[in-house]
Amino acid sequence: MSNKHIPSLKKLYVEQVVPELVKSRGYKNVHEVPKISKIVLNTGIDAEADKNQISDIQRDLAAIAGQKPVLAKSKKAISNFKLRQGQVVGAHVTLRGERMWDFLYRLLAVALPTIRDFRGVGSKLDGQGNYNLGIQDFTIFPEITVENVKKSMGLDITIVTTASNDEEGRELLKLLGMPFRRVESAAKTNAA
Repeated sequence: MSNKHIPSLKKLYVEQVVPELVKSRGYKNVHEVPKISKIVLNTGIDAEADKNQISDIQRDLAAIAGQKPVLAKSKKAISNFKLRQGQVVGAHVTLRGERMWDFLYRLLAVALPTIRDFRGVGSKLDGQGNYNLGIQDFTIFPEITVENVKKSMGLDITIVTTASNDEEGRELLKLLGMPFRRVESAAKTNAA
């Protein structure tokens, strides 16, 4: 018998979300139920950033994700943007497996609720059942020590699902606890 750690959000997915989706959508096979395949974290790095800034961003992104980010370099030079070929322009991390579930839990339970005046996230998906979320200030994550941050950075989070359409993806994320904004309140303000 193994004593393997199962992330609490994955346990919730297996025990509650899958049966709920099978019941509501009428899937014949458990393998038809949409699941989260990966989460990609991405941030841009300023063209004037020095090596210390780049290493700070790499350190912070690694603390948030739990694994070392990959640096993205420019493919060609663009003089209007003061961009040289091979210059570091961003950093990204692809999370799968347990790290993905742990990050998603921290995002939903800890980071998003700490945003001031938080009213939920937008409910628009990309057309294939994937969800993109932009965060303006990455210091909402408890892994980041605010005193060590010299320059604030934004963070793009892409949650890739196996859902075939937006409705399935939205229902999956909602059952996992994604705090979507209420659509009714927006409709009421437009009518008034």
